[in-house]
Amino acid sequence: MIQKSDSEIFKKLVTEKMPFGKYKGVIICNIPEYYLVWYHRKGFPKGKLGMLLNTMYEIKLNGLEYLLNPLK
Repeated sequence: MIQKSDSEIFKKLVTEKMPFGKYKGVIICNIPEYYLVWYHRKGFPKGKLGMLLNTMYEIKLNGLEYLLNPLK
């Protein structure tokens, strides 16, 4: 079951934009998987952004993108 905090994180994944780098300005859920894999290998940034990128990595890795569709 999805808890309130999970739904808040999901909302942020479909609304917040990458603040820097190659995909600056791209909504986090739209960042390509290969870029998230690169961050996984390099190390995600600290803080909220790193948590969001790591969450999106796990969602894409496990084929769970459909969970975000109702929020888009």
